[in-house]
Amino acid sequence: MTSTPPTSSDAASRKTFTIGTRSSKLALSQTDLIASALKKRWPDYTFEIHSRETAGDRNTTIALREFTTKNLWTQELEELLMAGDVDLIVHSLKDVPTLLPSSCTLGPMTEREDSRDVLVMKKGLPRMSLSEMPEGSVVGTSSIRRTAQLARRYPHLKIQDVRGNIGTRLAKLDAEDSPFTCIILAAAGLLRLGLDDRITQYLDSKNGGMLYAVGQGALGVEIRKDDQLLHEMLQTIGHKETTLACLAERSLLRTLEGGCSAPLGVETEWVKDSTGASKLRMRAVVVSVDGRESAEIEVDGSIDTNEEAENFGVTVAKSLVEKGAGKILEEIQRKKLTP
Repeated sequence: MTSTPPTSSDAASRKTFTIGTRSSKLALSQTDLIASALKKRWPDYTFEIHSRETAGDRNTTIALREFTTKNLWTQELEELLMAGDVDLIVHSLKDVPTLLPSSCTLGPMTEREDSRDVLVMKKGLPRMSLSEMPEGSVVGTSSIRRTAQLARRYPHLKIQDVRGNIGTRLAKLDAEDSPFTCIILAAAGLLRLGLDDRITQYLDSKNGGMLYAVGQGALGVEIRKDDQLLHEMLQTIGHKETTLACLAERSLLRTLEGGCSAPLGVETEWVKDSTGASKLRMRAVVVSVDGRESAEIEVDGSIDTNEEAENFGVTVAKSLVEKGAGKILEEIQRKKLTP
């Protein structure tokens, strides 16, 4: 069924749209999800995909926590967007810095995939939880957030950096001479690639005590701020609850000024209050890299608009700072700047 054409004045002249994306298998799979959703709503339009490697893809040896820039996976694609070479970019939302170029914005988001982290055991080893692993077992992760939470909850485990796309990391895990007992990955990537059979344990606040990255499991579609046509088109495939939850999470991170490398874990869910009204429940934690200090909070908020979501994130951030998150983040930043 053909949708009602957008009301923008350039709708009649634009029939072909170019989608920018990273060239990894997961990035292309995620881009296909957006392209297919748009094509279903707008069958008379053509959606072409332009992929390329980014700085984050090319450098897979330096630990993520050592980078000072926050736009490893976005800058080169954003340059194409601002130049008009692509019309929209599909990102893993967790990779998108909370501050975008002034001429760019995120459109409404499609429904989120499972946002949790997962434990993946090395092939041939018995299935076990993090708490069951022997002293000194090696957990692979490139995330400062995961490293900090693991150090806090499981001090008996050893953390070792592992970089690369999902296929590369699984290969490093399963190699005969691999030092890893397991690695931690995002559930969404494995599920989107049909690799759910590799998941040993789902991790969340109730199971494993791990909170996920801001925006994890969601796709961010970045467009030019003045592209009203594409904004209207994305609105038709958007999922309101995902969009509001992710905007609140990103506002929290932006207010803390921690960027993508901050050891901030979040968990959001929609719950019903005593009157039956929907509220967004946000759990958040900031942990020092050694796991010894932490600040955490759980807050419910009534959110129905993007502005309310942004304000809720600010409120949660201020409460976290009052509980000690500010001092933890300042110390992490001081160590980064110290030669």
